[in-house]
Formats: sequence, structure tokens, C-alpha cells
Amino acid sequence: MSATPKRRTSRRPLAAATAGVAVLIGSLVAATPSASGQEAHQDWHHPHSRTVDVQLLSFNDFHGNLEPPQGSSGTVTEKDAAGNIVKTPAGGVEYLATSLRKAREGHRYSVTAAAGDMIGASPLLSGLFHDEPTIEAMNKLGLDVTSVGNHEFDEGRAELLRMQRGGCHPKDGCYGKPAFQGADFPYLAANVTNEKTGRPILDPYWVKRMPGGVKIGFIGVTLEGTPDVVTAEGVKGLKFHDEVETINKYAKKLERQGVKSIVALIHEGGLPPANTTFDFDCDAPGNGISGPIVDIAKNIDPQVDALVTGHTHQPYACTVPDPAGNPRTVTSAASFGRLYTDLEMTYDRCTHDIVRTSVAAANHVVRRDQPKAADMTDLIARWNKLAAPIAGRSVGYISADINGRGSASPELPLGDVIADAQLEGTAAADKGGARIAFMNPGGIRSDLAYKASGSEGDGVVTYGEAFTVQPFTNMMNVFDLTGAQIVSALQQQVSGSNEASPRILQVSKGFTYTLDMTKTGAARVVTDSVKLDGQPLDPAKTYRVAMNEFLGGGGDGFAAFKEGKNKLVGASDLDLFTGYLTAHSSAASPLAPPAADRITIIK
Repeated sequence: MSATPKRRTSRRPLAAATAGVAVLIGSLVAATPSASGQEAHQDWHHPHSRTVDVQLLSFNDFHGNLEPPQGSSGTVTEKDAAGNIVKTPAGGVEYLATSLRKAREGHRYSVTAAAGDMIGASPLLSGLFHDEPTIEAMNKLGLDVTSVGNHEFDEGRAELLRMQRGGCHPKDGCYGKPAFQGADFPYLAANVTNEKTGRPILDPYWVKRMPGGVKIGFIGVTLEGTPDVVTAEGVKGLKFHDEVETINKYAKKLERQGVKSIVALIHEGGLPPANTTFDFDCDAPGNGISGPIVDIAKNIDPQVDALVTGHTHQPYACTVPDPAGNPRTVTSAASFGRLYTDLEMTYDRCTHDIVRTSVAAANHVVRRDQPKAADMTDLIARWNKLAAPIAGRSVGYISADINGRGSASPELPLGDVIADAQLEGTAAADKGGARIAFMNPGGIRSDLAYKASGSEGDGVVTYGEAFTVQPFTNMMNVFDLTGAQIVSALQQQVSGSNEASPRILQVSKGFTYTLDMTKTGAARVVTDSVKLDGQPLDPAKTYRVAMNEFLGGGGDGFAAFKEGKNKLVGASDLDLFTGYLTAHSSAASPLAPPAADRITIIK
């Protein structure tokens, strides 16, 4: 059965949310309907006019980042007043809430939507409590609706349904009173069905009904390839269907119900051109996006008026032609709450449809030089108090930032550290006897920042920061793989489904090879360059190879790893990471960023 969210009486406590910020309170009160039902703001359309302006605010891939993200994950690339390219600090739910509440001022017809991955791969403040804090925060900031993303399945279907319906965690219980209430907003999963019943596991669509008969329908889907990027246990018993076919199916259903204004929330995305700022002109010649969302957008029924997307963590506000050749808006607001999208539309009350030529969208930075939302500050403080005994414990020391995201090179310094930690933790005969370790880049969720945002000293790595880097707590696997199978895995990082957007594995010390990116597909791997401890890898020889259970199950398109034999299951990746930091660093001798010289790239 689908899970319909509980609608509570207080959807947006605007004034209470910003108590103590006098200027904000005044503006919010001015934009709030009066007790008599008359609107205080005088600039809205007359209630009997043919058209009304509808505002759609959106974001995506929040991933439980309640506190401002650290390092490159917490910046946005933009031009300053002088025209220089700069990195601007951005994100944090205290600022996201303020930004959205300010953006809603003066808009009678406003909806806030998201395109999935609100939870999963979250920092410790949310992840330690199975993301209940994030759902609570989304309720408070007035999220109306979201699609599911692949990370909503990290803990499986039952846990996703608990996020929607509420209730205590089946193993860890309740974290206080009252018990977890679940999401006020509907999670939409139109293309995710129960294998046995064939029915969607959550509602496929939802209709926002506003004054004067204004109706906007939302259809939510995640990427069809979710099973390729989630552990097998997380999607057990589920089927994931084609995004285009599913959206078109439910668009027709909504139209038959008289809902002609439709927005698709799609957890699949695109890629902007390299070296662009967040607000680049997507529709300028040569500036269009690439990636899976382009073909999806070109084939979705013209009845769908706009597409809010995600998954790739990229910023864009573009137009892509629909099947009738008419331009249609496609947006994404990067990730981690650093941006939000403001999409303005004109709704025709006679046709009950969006005037497509009126649609305009822009991304805006969630800046940290604005007032914090007081209710979010209180929420963070309350959960931090519960997390403090675990989160604040020191596990190591670093001498400088060790980048795990946002690097210009596909070999990440933090990726080398993690791979080395996994090799060291599985090298002993009784731990697996590994000689090589591979780490998937998507599993590295943050940098290790030397100057942290908390109260600890510079260079100290806390358990909370380590958890933010490795939040999945995947168990380590050690397999037998032949040299030929290892080379096949290296080729799979740059071919097949990974050719357009390579997923470069991070490798442990002693393992080296060359990628020739002037070539295409599997030929990019220079096979005679693949070496272990300076010796060419023998295609016929068997090697013990360590990796997390996600990679071991063939995740991210690495089918070669599924051929591994004689599996041994070891400790969690997080335990190996924290143990390595403790063993290899101290206050007097902090860990330095590695050289990241194991993979040679020919461009």
C-alpha cells in the first residue's frame, strides 16, 4: 500500500521560525494571510483575474547536511562584484530555511518541492539518528513534496516507509518524546514498485491545491538505475521502471482528473560544461547540459510543464525542447542545500494550465551572511547534544585539508588515504590477506578540512568528521580476483555506463596504472601499465582484493567485481578509516595529504 503523509495543522510557522530577527519577523508577518482571510500584501493578482503567478521553490540532494558542509562541499563557484571567480561559503539548514522563507514573501501561490536524496549518505548529526533530524527539519522549513532518490533506499524499503509514516526505529528505538512523527510531505515513487504486487511502494503523484481553484500536479521518480548505485539489500523486492514511460503514464492520469499543470520531480540529472559558475547561461550556444536527463526531458509528454532534477549534484536552469519542439525548463540546485531554485510560472485559470512561455527559473546561493533561522538553530542544538558523546571524540590529526571531493584530478588525496586504510585493515592473513584495495569515489562524501567549523582545534579529526566522509558503514569484503578480472574492472570505470562520466576507482599504495583519456572506452586503460609493487599485473594470477560491500556487489557498474571468489567479510569501512587515522597521526605528527600519484592521466 502507498503511504500517505499526515497533514498537520501548522505547515509553515514563519514568524516563530525566525524569532529574534526583527526585520525578518516584520516582513514575514506582512506576507502572512490575515485572520479574516484577506491578504496583507497588495501586489498579488486580483482573485478574479484570468491568470495568477505561481512560485515553485526547489532543491535536491540535501543528504542530511543540517550544519554547513565543510571544505569544497560547502562552497559555490560564482563571480564577485569585480568579475573574479570565487568560492563562496554556502549551505546549512539554518540559512536554507531563511532563504526559502524570504523567497516566499509576497507570493500567495508558492510551492516548495525537492528532487530526492533528502536523506542518506548524511553527516553524523543526521545519520547517527537514521535521518530523523533531517525529516524534522524538512517539515519545519515547509517542504511540500519530494521524489525519492537512490539514497532514500540506503537502509531499505521499510526504513523509507518509516520516514514517511513515522514511528521508532526497529532496533535503536526512540530518541525522545514524542516519538518520530514522520514526514509532513509526501515522498513520491511512481517508478518504484513492489515485485510481488506490481504497485508503487509510495504515492506516484500529488496535487497541490491553492486558492481560486489553482492546481499543480507533481509526479516523482528516481533513476531507473537505482539498483546499480545502492546495495542489493537496500532494493530487495523492488522493481525500478523507465522514468519517461512512468511520467507519461501518470501525466495522462492527472490530465484525466482535470490537472493540466504538471511538474516532474526526477532524481536523475545532467552535467554542465566544465569550469562554469553556478549561474552560467545554460541556453547560450555551446553551454547546454549533457547527461541522462537530456534524453529523458526530450521524451517526456509535452503536458508536463517543468522538470526539477537532481542526482548529479550540479547547478543548472536550462530549457530543453519537449517532443513537440517547444522549450521546457529543466533545473537542478547543486547539492547539500547550497542553492535553491526559484521558478516563476503563470497559471491560466481558464485553461487550468501553465503558460509555458511565462516560465522563468534561476538558482540562488544559500549564503551564510544572512540571519539563521532560530528554529533550525534550536533543532541542531538539540540533536547535537544527543550526538556529542560520540561525535566529538578525536580520532586523528591532519596537517592540511585532504580533499575527497571537488578535486581537479580523478585521483583524490582522501581516496588514497581511504584505500590505504582498507588495505592495512584487511592485509593480515586472518583479516583477508588483501594485497590491493579499491574505493569508489562516490562513497567519499566530504573533504577532511583542517580548519573545522566546530569548536575543536585546527587539524583535529573527530569521529563526526570521519563519519561524514564515510557515512554508509559498509562492511569490507576481500575476494580472489585474477589479474584479468582486475583489468576488466579498471576498464569498466571508463566504458559502458561509465564512459560519459567515468567513475575512477581510488587505489591503495603499490598499485599504479595509466589512463589515456585521448582514447575511448576500455582502450583508455593502458593495460601494460597496470602494476603492483612495480611488477606488471599477471592476468592469470589470483590476487586478494579488498573493497566495500557496495563495490563487491557490482555497484557503480563494476560487474567484474561480482566475479570474486572466496569472500571474507571484515570490519566496516568506517572502523578501518578511523583506526588508520588514529594509528598514523598524532598532535605532534599529523597526517599530511598524500601525493596522489598512483594514477597517471594522459589528456
